[in-house]
Amino acid sequence: MRHALMALALILTFLLHVELGSGIDFLRRLELLGGGEPASFEDVRFLFSALPRAVITVMIGASLGLVGSVLQQAFQNRLVSPMTLGSSSGAWLALVIVTVYDQNLAASHGEWFSMTGAILATGLVMLIAGRSGIGGLPIVLAGMAINILLLSIASGVVLLNRELATGLLIWKTGDLTQTDWTWVIWLAPRLAIGGLLLALAPRPLTLLRLGEEGAAARGLPVWPALLALLAVCLWMTASAVTAVGVIGFIALLAPNIARGLGARSSLGEMVSSLLAGAALLLLTDSIALFASRFTSNIVPSGASAALIGAPALILLTRRSLKAKDHTAFGVIEGRMRLGRTRIGILLGMFALTGAVGLTVAPSQTGWAVEWPNETVLSLRWPRMLAALAAGMGMALAGGILQRLLRNPLASPDIMGMSQGATLTLVAGVVFWGGSIVDSTAGGAFFGSSMVLLLLIILGRRHDFSPGIMALVGISIAALMDALVQFLLASGSDAAFAILNWLNGSTYRVAAEDALFLFVAVLMILGVSLSLHRWLTLISAGDGIAAARGLAVGRARVVLLTIAALLTALVTAIIGPVAFVGLLAPHMAALLGARGARDQLAVSALLGAGLMLLSDWLARILIYPAQLPAGLVASVLGGVYFILLLTRSQVLSRKATGT
Repeated sequence: MRHALMALALILTFLLHVELGSGIDFLRRLELLGGGEPASFEDVRFLFSALPRAVITVMIGASLGLVGSVLQQAFQNRLVSPMTLGSSSGAWLALVIVTVYDQNLAASHGEWFSMTGAILATGLVMLIAGRSGIGGLPIVLAGMAINILLLSIASGVVLLNRELATGLLIWKTGDLTQTDWTWVIWLAPRLAIGGLLLALAPRPLTLLRLGEEGAAARGLPVWPALLALLAVCLWMTASAVTAVGVIGFIALLAPNIARGLGARSSLGEMVSSLLAGAALLLLTDSIALFASRFTSNIVPSGASAALIGAPALILLTRRSLKAKDHTAFGVIEGRMRLGRTRIGILLGMFALTGAVGLTVAPSQTGWAVEWPNETVLSLRWPRMLAALAAGMGMALAGGILQRLLRNPLASPDIMGMSQGATLTLVAGVVFWGGSIVDSTAGGAFFGSSMVLLLLIILGRRHDFSPGIMALVGISIAALMDALVQFLLASGSDAAFAILNWLNGSTYRVAAEDALFLFVAVLMILGVSLSLHRWLTLISAGDGIAAARGLAVGRARVVLLTIAALLTALVTAIIGPVAFVGLLAPHMAALLGARGARDQLAVSALLGAGLMLLSDWLARILIYPAQLPAGLVASVLGGVYFILLLTRSQVLSRKATGT
């Protein structure tokens, strides 16, 4: 009965989708399906656009729902999907690279490159999470970290190939638009392997529910079975990405919907997930079709799926975490004191980084080491000052958040605060016009504050556990990304300006803006250092802080406001900067800056140095072209975040003896 009702819902959703995608009445559609000759443009649009789009939507949705069910049952983890494993972003990055290298090769063998990218990304995620981490939050955090890193690299490739960027941006957001039946015919045999999953996967999936030891005791070769199931799922994912781009969240939500509707057996969940995935993608694409009627650009299908999927991921996160997922990550181990010698070395390296940034640069005749002339200096110092201030501000905000929330994964970008600021600024451009580079800090502060409030509300129930706070922040980032994609997909100059800005661009910062940011961050740094006692007491625990006479609630509001203000200032002037707020406080602790005041000061210095280095690398790596400094910092910081997760899992395995 359940499957019959779900099939009926699928049929009704299919009819709604076709209705929104075509401009002819129901009787005329029946006539054309019965063999009638098309007599108008609307007839042709129905036969070669609306109908194939609906069919390929069902194929993609059903296959993603099936893949999600198999993965979640195999790993016994309700949060696993191609998106949270990094498979989709790995497939997309591989396709972007091969498309830039040779478009014909991408067109003829794109699915194999996509499959390779998905395998490498997923393999890296599983290596990071470890054998004991695949059933809990570690594999999801590792997958989302890989996802952010690979998408940052792909954005850099897109920025360097503007002539191909429009198609690549649309492809990234998931484009189900069809002009004939070519992709349906291409995709059908490649997804037919899903029939093998339905026929052969139920028994091993049923045994895997007993746990690794229980399944092995009943004769199942556990890891060969897992790898075989994973290979089929990655093939189907890679094929879908090759055909229509990245469609997130469907594979995550469909199995959870199936279980919510009463699916219990392995086969029953697979069938229900298949039906739910098809209906859900039809529904979200119907939303995209409807919204496209009111905009000048086509709303990407993947964006509409994320609008539903990101809030659902937050909800699932709160309900699905196991007890061990709420425990804190290991404290960073390092030297117990900083020492004057180490401070001198840090200051010397900072000065050297600044000097290299000013005086060392490639030219058409080779490398030049010289003081820049007046014209070059007028172009170079504002961007360097902006990079320095941005790194200092984000590092300071990260240090405050990590101390305040007692969470080593806290930073403005991981917690979603940068994305909240970005959302309000991009929304202002979308709805009221203007340029993103003219945005004000007030709107950014509103966005980051709203995200911060949401994080506090969601995190309080779980005592602000590092895992859930990080995953909620990443979910908010996915939601933000969905809301800006339709403008980026237009391929207009405004879209490219936003894409540059989204990667933390320093080369368009005006001198007065750079000076304002530097002075503002320097003043806030002074205020933060004066409040170091608050951070010291709160990081020891609210009870201890209150016993020492601190008004904990007021102090927390003040400190969180400082973090939100820093995030807003940096985001409004150069765009979101990822991972610096995470990396710098950790590096400060490793070097021995244990006290709150020392950690904040050293974090600010390290963040400034990292962004100065990133700005210099952004200028020289692909000279004469340039990369956004924030993009380079994101790659460096993303690698560090992955190493941090790996280290945490290694320590956990050593502690448990697994």
